[in-house]
Amino acid sequence: MADITIEQFEAEARAFLDAHSTRKQAEQKFVWGEGPDKVAVFEEKSREAELADVAKAKAWRTAKFDAGFGWITGPPAYGGRGLSGAHERAYQALEAQFEVPNQSSFTISLGMVAPTILAHGSDAARDLYVRQLWRADLIACQLFSEPGAGSDLASLQTKAERDGDEWVITGQKVWTTGAQYSDIGEVIARTDPDLPKHKGLTGFIVDMRAPGVEIRPLRQMTGGASFNEVFFTEVRVRDDHRLGDVNNGWNVALTTLMNERAAIGAGGGGGGGVNMYARIIEMVRHYGLDTDPLVRNELADLLMHQKVAGYNNQRALDKIKSGQMPGPEMSIAKLAGTQNMRRMCDFVARVLGPKLVADSGEWGTYAWSALILGAPGGRIAGGSDEVMRNIVGERVLGLPKDTGIDSTSAFKDLKVGTQKA
Repeated sequence: MADITIEQFEAEARAFLDAHSTRKQAEQKFVWGEGPDKVAVFEEKSREAELADVAKAKAWRTAKFDAGFGWITGPPAYGGRGLSGAHERAYQALEAQFEVPNQSSFTISLGMVAPTILAHGSDAARDLYVRQLWRADLIACQLFSEPGAGSDLASLQTKAERDGDEWVITGQKVWTTGAQYSDIGEVIARTDPDLPKHKGLTGFIVDMRAPGVEIRPLRQMTGGASFNEVFFTEVRVRDDHRLGDVNNGWNVALTTLMNERAAIGAGGGGGGGVNMYARIIEMVRHYGLDTDPLVRNELADLLMHQKVAGYNNQRALDKIKSGQMPGPEMSIAKLAGTQNMRRMCDFVARVLGPKLVADSGEWGTYAWSALILGAPGGRIAGGSDEVMRNIVGERVLGLPKDTGIDSTSAFKDLKVGTQKA
């Protein structure tokens, strides 16, 4: 593809955006008591409304892809334009000035699954799926966690047994975002139970509408149902839909997980990012606490942590955009993101007090409960905070591994209620 300068590219992008969207009105300063009183990590929507939003998002992404802006840095062989990260950033800056449908339904599909297929998929799988995912002809979900294997992913029990040129998958997955509107899924299954738990896993691409796949919504304490549990009953998958080598699924999973942690860590604090912090500042002013030195100090600490996390996230994301594999810095990003969410929730709870739990109808009070109820999910998604601390401690700080209790431990026979060792 011929070289195109940033200026030429911006002119092309601006023409596309002007023809297919409308410019945003000048951003108004946040005013306490005006606008929708919504604060949430997981927005409550009916499945019908959710599917309607996904349809709008797909239509926009398809038009953008066909115009050459759907995968700006991607390889031309799969529909990308092969341009630089600078071109990508230039387009994103322009698109931010226009009204476009929410694209969050593609976060897992494009941020996690598509890169994994590109890195580990067979030629047939890459040819079949990568372009379709980026064009939004298909949407993908991630099927890792199980009822007995959440943070300890390597303990999963969903099994895949070989049958000629196919694999037969049976088991259950849980906390699957977007399964209800996904066409395909990336699943990790156990293919050799006799190997150590990290070494007997294999990744696959599964048709989410294949016989034997059952999707059930999970109701959360926020009232919404953003997640699902998925059951596989002898679901057949062709061998050319395998990701990587047999029993090398742990490396496949790490590719996906590092990208997932980048996506979670890059969040702006939940429920609106920087605007959420503007809302908090105005809340402090509204209740006359902007002159309280303790509140001001805590608020400054909150904002500084968010800014530092943003700088770290940008460094990590630039590494990925340059073609390097994500590393343990993604665990730092994810851990910082969830800790900043906890700081935010704690601060809001102290400012609002009883107004947070009693729905008095007062604007800007009880609505925060949806955020606080949804926030704990972030400490589990993409690997729990405890797992992230282990990764940072061992791979970044060089600390020794946690010995734990295993078959060689002096405490291997210790049972609850006994003194036996």
